[in-house]
Amino acid sequence: MNPTRQMALLSIGTSIVTMALKFGAYFLTGSISLFSDAAESLVNLTAGLVAFAALTIAARPADEDHRYGHDKAEYFSSGVEGALIMVAALTIIYAAVQRFFQPAALHQLGIGLFISLLAAGANFITARIMLKTAGAHDSITLEADAQHLLTDVWTSVGVVGGLVVVMLTPPSWQILDPAIAILVALHIIKTGVNLMRRSYDGLMDIALPPEEIAAIERLVRAELPADADFHALRTRKAGPRRFIDFHLLLPEQTTVKISHQLCDRIEDAIARSLHKTSVTIHVEPKESNPGQGDESAPRVNLFSEINDENQ
Repeated sequence: MNPTRQMALLSIGTSIVTMALKFGAYFLTGSISLFSDAAESLVNLTAGLVAFAALTIAARPADEDHRYGHDKAEYFSSGVEGALIMVAALTIIYAAVQRFFQPAALHQLGIGLFISLLAAGANFITARIMLKTAGAHDSITLEADAQHLLTDVWTSVGVVGGLVVVMLTPPSWQILDPAIAILVALHIIKTGVNLMRRSYDGLMDIALPPEEIAAIERLVRAELPADADFHALRTRKAGPRRFIDFHLLLPEQTTVKISHQLCDRIEDAIARSLHKTSVTIHVEPKESNPGQGDESAPRVNLFSEINDENQ
């Protein structure tokens, strides 16, 4: 089993433990803000299961029906997770509003808060481990799941801080409990919107970040001879894999062998800098492209492609 799927299983295991702890704290205290914290843990568990399924699909090699692989499955995971977060936030707001109109006394806050902090500690440790693995393997699914766990940590800290105030103030201040829950829900909504936006960008083949595009342009130009140029650079990303293609403009007397050798050097330079990259280069005569290119002019139809599977 690859490291990303192992981390997804760790997330599932941690979510089960923290969900049990937080719902236990809620039942002990009757605090609606602790309920909001517990509800987010339930979303964490569901998201972890979805992430594991997506990473399992994404790990499959390319086949006859999916020539570009299954990496985009990761974007479905982050989208589903974002939608689940939104549902959880709306549920929390509904419960908090009900508590405004039907106040209830809180019990055993000391024990409940200790349990909540214990669960937050478990989430924090797991999230840090997952973020390290996500960075090493460039996994948006793992990163989204880890960021969600970290959001849960700060949610728990905020809830505990607010309830400490409730413990030290007169009973009339217990209205802070549903108020804290609503603030938690609004923070959760922001996280959900960000995850859904990233999922949409990936599924719509958004270009690579500007700094990566600039790096690609530098790498290509560093390999070009003085009489060569390139244009029509396009980029996209599917999960951890980058796809790059562009037109390479060479003097029309350039041989196929020399063109191919130049393509190899460019591809190797990009692969060393950007891992898990697929590069496609279309070679055409420079004389036919004095500006943006004359599409009606004859061209050399030489395609060079690299698929970096291991870097």
